[in-house]
Amino acid sequence: MAKDVLCEVRNCQFWESGNLCGADQIYVVSQSGDTADTSSGTDCKTFIPNDELS
Repeated sequence: MAKDVLCEVRNCQFWESGNLCGADQIYVVSQSGDTADTSSGTDCKTFIPNDELS
């Protein structure tokens, strides 16, 4: 697994200073089927909105 997972979504509960993701696991899915051609064709299902920043 990657040493550091970067994330720029500041309103996620797992966002940490330095644009790091503090989640124990990361779950990424394709927007269509089980393959993707670009990063924009994927979604991070680990995301949980931080109500304090929404």
